[in-house]
Amino acid sequence: MEYPAVVIAGPTCTGKSDTAVELALRIGGEVVSADSMQVYRGMDIGTAKIPAERMRGVPHHMIDIADPEDGITVTAFTDTALGCIEDIRLRGNVPIIVGGTGFYIESILFETPEGDEGIDREYRDRLKRRAESGELAHLYSELSAKDPRYAATVHPNNRMRVIRALEYIHATGKPYSDYAMGGPRDRRFPFRCFVLDDERRALYRRIDERVDGMMSEGFLDEVRSLAERGLDRDSVSMQGIGYRQLYDAILETCSLEDAVRDIKNGTRHIAKRQLTWFRHRGYCEWIDISRYGREPSAVAEAIAHILSYSLQ
Repeated sequence: MEYPAVVIAGPTCTGKSDTAVELALRIGGEVVSADSMQVYRGMDIGTAKIPAERMRGVPHHMIDIADPEDGITVTAFTDTALGCIEDIRLRGNVPIIVGGTGFYIESILFETPEGDEGIDREYRDRLKRRAESGELAHLYSELSAKDPRYAATVHPNNRMRVIRALEYIHATGKPYSDYAMGGPRDRRFPFRCFVLDDERRALYRRIDERVDGMMSEGFLDEVRSLAERGLDRDSVSMQGIGYRQLYDAILETCSLEDAVRDIKNGTRHIAKRQLTWFRHRGYCEWIDISRYGREPSAVAEAIAHILSYSLQ
């Protein structure tokens, strides 16, 4: 029985990491993280990086592969992840791709969209210079005017995705949403994508509990140590939710109480955008985790059953 690659996706705080481990133990899998922040060493608490004891011996890839000072491009991320997936297959195991960052997941699953070869490098560099000089809000406004459907799924501070969309529109004359939000694309390999979902009130309660837990575990000290290494709030690796807010608290431009509240609210907004992203994807299969008591083992068992049944 040969399983396709499996994707465990969905909003934050739905138990994706633990579900992936449980599924890997059932079908002989290895986990490939598609999280845009867990690639960075030393950024553990704020990225909810799974600790070694919860991996339960299951190999995990694409975690701690870059220093936050260096950053990592989507292209480098994708190439490295695809190499991991190929190695996992060669060992006779099943790649289980896990994450809530839809853009990174799709960079792994699908071939490069039409128009990448024609990207205007000078235009890309011009966009980057504008973003770095404080014009990111203006760039987001331009994206909203040119492709409002895609802009609605992007955080205004997500420089990488704003620039990527604008340069695609510039190169092809087409809305980026035609590609990024469910247009026809070529799959790199067979896969099944399961999106974990939950009732909103329960999800938001867990988000608040997670943020409180992160603060208890030393999230503020983690951000302080990154600042002492020379990273500032505008560094690419510091764009993850929580890092910029706590950086401001360290600089005393806001109170710690306000920063924590903003982290909770921001994480809720991210969860909403993640759900919006996946709802536009026809390849997704939705799993209501409340049906399984929100237990990762039960959710993984249900997914394993679906996969086995489809191969009979």
